[in-house]
Formats: sequence, structure tokens, C-alpha cells
Amino acid sequence: MLTRIVAATLFALAALSARAEDVHPSDWQGVLDGARGQTVYFNAWGGAENINAYIEWAAGELEKRYGVRLVHVKLEDTANAVATVVAEKAAGRDTGGSVDLVWINGENFAAMKERGLLFSPGWAEALPSWRYVDHENKPTILTDFTIPVEGMASPWGMAKLVFFYDSARTDEGTLPQDADGLLEWAKAHPGRFSYPQPPDFIGSSLLKQVLLEKVEDPSVLQEPVVEKTFEEVAAPLFAYLDALHPVAWRSGRIFPQNYPAMKQLLADGELDIVFAFNPAEASSTIADGELPDTVRSFTFPGGTLANTHFVAIPYNASAKAGALVTADFLLSPEAQAKKQDPAVWGDPTVLALDKLDEEARARFEAIELGAATLGPDELGPALPEPHPSWMERIEEEWKRRYTAGN
Repeated sequence: MLTRIVAATLFALAALSARAEDVHPSDWQGVLDGARGQTVYFNAWGGAENINAYIEWAAGELEKRYGVRLVHVKLEDTANAVATVVAEKAAGRDTGGSVDLVWINGENFAAMKERGLLFSPGWAEALPSWRYVDHENKPTILTDFTIPVEGMASPWGMAKLVFFYDSARTDEGTLPQDADGLLEWAKAHPGRFSYPQPPDFIGSSLLKQVLLEKVEDPSVLQEPVVEKTFEEVAAPLFAYLDALHPVAWRSGRIFPQNYPAMKQLLADGELDIVFAFNPAEASSTIADGELPDTVRSFTFPGGTLANTHFVAIPYNASAKAGALVTADFLLSPEAQAKKQDPAVWGDPTVLALDKLDEEARARFEAIELGAATLGPDELGPALPEPHPSWMERIEEEWKRRYTAGN
């Protein structure tokens, strides 16, 4: 009798495991049924209170609507989540992984895809909410840092490098119009500009912006780094930094730890120009009371770096059904509109408004973007991200050149 009970239990567990592995958005009712009661461990950057609050709101909605419990595992660096999945694969833990969903793009997406750490191709494009996505006009939704996404990650938001300043103390007429202009401005205003120390994502983004503007042939950045030509290609970037650091905040001897630290330096009056990867960031920080309502945004007319950020499911996730439901909810018009509101987060949507019904469009049209948010015609062209290998190599070289003791 006991043997039969044990056998029946093992069979049930095996069947449950098989169903978990076979889950796919093409059977959405099956996904919803499988998700109910699951706990999804969402590994996402936890360095901004407004983003954390948005994820907390999403968690409440997911539990209320779908019976999915979303736990925000707050990261300082997405690479930590990637390292966890790498370690689990090395240990043979191909099911029951500890990471169910991860906020990802760029180098980390490329690393997971290359190592076979992502859930099956095409799942994102089979989500019910994919029908609203503006993949026709926003190519970074399909290609992440030159790497084809192939439906292995679901788009969550758009990003574009913008700068902002306090108009109460900085004259708009003096603002730089490109990377060279930024260097000249810094020389004319010593100690009033800096950037987060790489490998912080925002700091590394400034390096990529400068490289894109200064490199002789930008197309070379769309291919993997060739070591024998790296020094020659990257030379204009490091010449630029060599000139910038002596006139930067604290004479380039130390750097802000991250974007929130840099933003606080603007609030404290120590910096006059800062930057972010969100066109609504200035309006959002005004709404939060972090910066005065005199803060305004600007960008470079020739273009700034742009990309899409995603959520991805590791190949060995324990709660794949719950992760799929979460990804679909984050992509829904309701969740996307709330996320775009600067009073909430201000992260631009990945949806095409002309694909939405009247009620959904009205949600977006009702959003007050704020006086500090640039309109679509003011943002300038979108510059493509370099291949991920460039950032890895540049961060290594930056550390070698500028970290104390090296």
C-alpha cells in the first residue's frame, strides 16, 4: 500500500513538473491555471523608490487578479541574477531555479542568450498583450544591443539618454549640443559635471555616447570587438575622458556611485548638469519632490543613445506560468500607461497607441508628462547601442586607467 502511495505521489510530481516545463502562451488558459498559487521571484534593480513602488503596485494587482504572488528581489546589479542562473546550470539545477523573472537588457541579455540560460524562443511574441507592441517602428524591441531578441524576452519600456539641469542657476543658452560641447562646458564650469563610475549602467552609457560621437566609423561598433584594433578605435574616447576628468567634480578622483547619487548632487547644488536614460526622469523627480520645479531637460540635436529594456524568464525558472502572466500584465495597456506617468515612474511605453482601443488610448492621452519632459519631436534621433562586447571591454579599460591603485 505504501509503495503504491509513494509511486502515485512521484507520478503526480513528475506530471506537475512536466506541465511546468511545457507551459507556453499559446495555451493561455493553461498558463493562467498553472500560474494561480505560484510565487514569482522577480530579480530587478532596486535602487529607485518610485520603481520599487511601481513593482509593488503590480504585485498587488497580480495577486488580486491572477493569484500570483510577485516577490521583488532587489538587485544592485543585474549581473548578480545572471551569475545565479549560471551557477545553477553548472550545478545541474535545470529545474526549480531560484530566479523566475529578471529585468534585463544589453550585456546581461547577451550573456544569458549565449549561455542558453533563457526560456524557449518566441514566448514573448505569443503573449496576449504582444498585439499592442510597436515592434514595427521601434527596432530596439526586436534587437537588443545588436543581438536578436527572438521572442526570448518581453519588452517592458523604452530608454533614451537625456540631460537635465536647474534653470534657476544654469542658463539654457550655455547648454552643450554634443559631446564636444559638453567637454567645453565642463572646462568652462570646472567641478560642475560628473558621471557614475562604470560598470554602473548610467555611467557606462555616457561612455558609449561619447564613443559613438567620436569614433571614426560608428558601424564598427555594431560588430563584436576585435582586440587588435580596440585600442585604436577606443582612443578618441579615452582622450576625451583624460581631458574631462581634471575639470570634473572632485577633479575626477572619485565619481558618484550611481544615478541616484548623481541626482542628489544636482539637488545639493554640487553639479549643474546630470543625465538619465528616461525622457521623463526630470518630471518624475519633480513630482517626487526630489528636485525643484525649475529643473528642465535637454538632449543633443544629433542624437543620443536609445534602447529597450525587457523582462526575461530563465530556462530553469520554478514558476514559468506565473512569470508569463507577470510579463503579460507588465505589457498590458493599463500597466504601461501607469508606468509612463511621471508621477509614478515616467518610463516610456513600448506600445503603439494606434493599436489600442479608445479607452486604452485615453489612459495615455490623460497622462500629464510634465513641463520638464521633452516631446517626441524634441528628443532628437535615436543612436543604436554598440555590440555588448564593446561595453565589457571599455569598462575593463576604464578600470585599468582610472581606478586608484592601478
